Amino acid sequence: MRLSIEALKERGFWEKAGIALPGFDIQQMRAQSEAAPKWLHFGAGNIFRAFPAAVAQSLLNQGLEKAGIVVAARYDRQTIERCFGRYDNLTLLVTLKSDGTTEKSVLASIASYLSMNEERERLSKIFTNPALQLASFIITEKGYNLRGADGNFAPDVAGDLAAKPAAASSFFGTVSALCYERYLAGAKPLALVSMDNCSYNGDLLFSVIETFAKNWTESGAAEAGFLDYVRDRGKLSFPCTMIDKITPGPDDGVRDMLAACGLEDMQGGTAGKSTLVAPFVNAEETGYLVIEDSFPNGRPALEKAAISAGGVLFADRETVARVEKMKVGTCLNPLHTALAVFGCLLGYTRISAEMKDADLVKLVRGIGLVEGLPVVVDPGIIKPADFIGQVINLRFPNPFMPDSPQRIATDTSQKIPVRFGGTLKAYKSAGKDLGDLKLIPLVFAGWLRYLLGLDDEGRPFKVSPDPLYESLSAHLAGIKLGEGGGTPGALGDTLKPILSRADIFGLDLYEAGLAGLVEGLFVEMISGTGAVRKTLSRMTA
Repeated sequence: MRLSIEALKERGFWEKAGIALPGFDIQQMRAQSEAAPKWLHFGAGNIFRAFPAAVAQSLLNQGLEKAGIVVAARYDRQTIERCFGRYDNLTLLVTLKSDGTTEKSVLASIASYLSMNEERERLSKIFTNPALQLASFIITEKGYNLRGADGNFAPDVAGDLAAKPAAASSFFGTVSALCYERYLAGAKPLALVSMDNCSYNGDLLFSVIETFAKNWTESGAAEAGFLDYVRDRGKLSFPCTMIDKITPGPDDGVRDMLAACGLEDMQGGTAGKSTLVAPFVNAEETGYLVIEDSFPNGRPALEKAAISAGGVLFADRETVARVEKMKVGTCLNPLHTALAVFGCLLGYTRISAEMKDADLVKLVRGIGLVEGLPVVVDPGIIKPADFIGQVINLRFPNPFMPDSPQRIATDTSQKIPVRFGGTLKAYKSAGKDLGDLKLIPLVFAGWLRYLLGLDDEGRPFKVSPDPLYESLSAHLAGIKLGEGGGTPGALGDTLKPILSRADIFGLDLYEAGLAGLVEGLFVEMISGTGAVRKTLSRMTA
């Protein structure tokens, strides 16, 4: 059986396979979504399909909503057809529980996919529709950076800033141009909702859109009132959010399980440069989405979605910020990055397997409970100690979650300032001694060791994609495993161009007094094979 709307009519097949079907009329939902779209989403990744799309499906199943989600992807139309269209835009959600059981369901809440670049007219029609209540984004942290490594605007952004809105072609140039079209269509209200793992992600999204609006209005490319529209939170709001759900890439074991159920053609295809998109997503059971309740054109009742572990919580702005900082800066994401770095160095391919390693368990416990937790503000609606306990004792060790350190290691240079920089700044702000930190500097040193592309046995591995990899690895090019050991001074000024970068670590590590420790740990870990394990064991003893 091939996943399609026609195949859903064979209800006996799906019942036998233990796969739940949508409880609403898909064609009616799609017609309603076309006529009066309420939710537009930018990005077609796995976490979106596993969580926000599942939330929308729950509301549709309960009859609380009639329209689904329209997805705007940066892929070309051919890729969209290959990855999504051939399955009638349906997705199989496979929830992997820690007790070894699974829940399987067909998600049909995505009304349609469209290509941002090739279906611009259709996208404009949706964006200017008065019924539209929210446009959400999951594009990863690095997607909000308008500037290149040299500090200047990226070429496509610079081109858009100098042109008229209608000629915009960069991602956020296009989004900003859509906002201008909505302004011209009557300055209709709308919530622009970032769901990416960034502190005050709503503010970050606002700053990006405001950059275009300010440039265009000052140059006369846009009406002066457009900037006022962007700045008026009664017209355009930018709620802050925190999203939390571990969603690895499509796993071969899950694919085989679905094939054993009788499902065919589960391969999907490659989207973008290297992203594998399959007609199924596999994810953990737990999921939290905390949102600042600021929706000037109304919103779906997301909090009424039936989510078995976690759910959607609405709160005020500061509560959302505290929850986000708790999760991204202390209780989950830093631990993930630590496991990613050392997992790659020690030859692991599963996060769950790392949680059987006593040294690594002590590492993440120490980073979270000892070094991070003292500077976390309790958000009230979720207790940090309980959250981190769930992460360490239940979520990370889940043997049925096919998550890999190699996936988590992607874009580490962009993640470190968010996942660790906040803790460094909090220590400094609170007057606490940064010298008390031992394990966070160990992660920094481990990351530098990781950038050499050699595991602890000296075997080469592929470093995960990172926008700064080329420039960073150039600084480390002369370092050889087993050479340059002894003292940090043996490296001369090799590490200084990296460790002094506040944009990577949140602070200049020399000014913070941590560079010497990081240098020493790095030297220790390049002293020979097995040195990573020895250093890790010593530091976590």
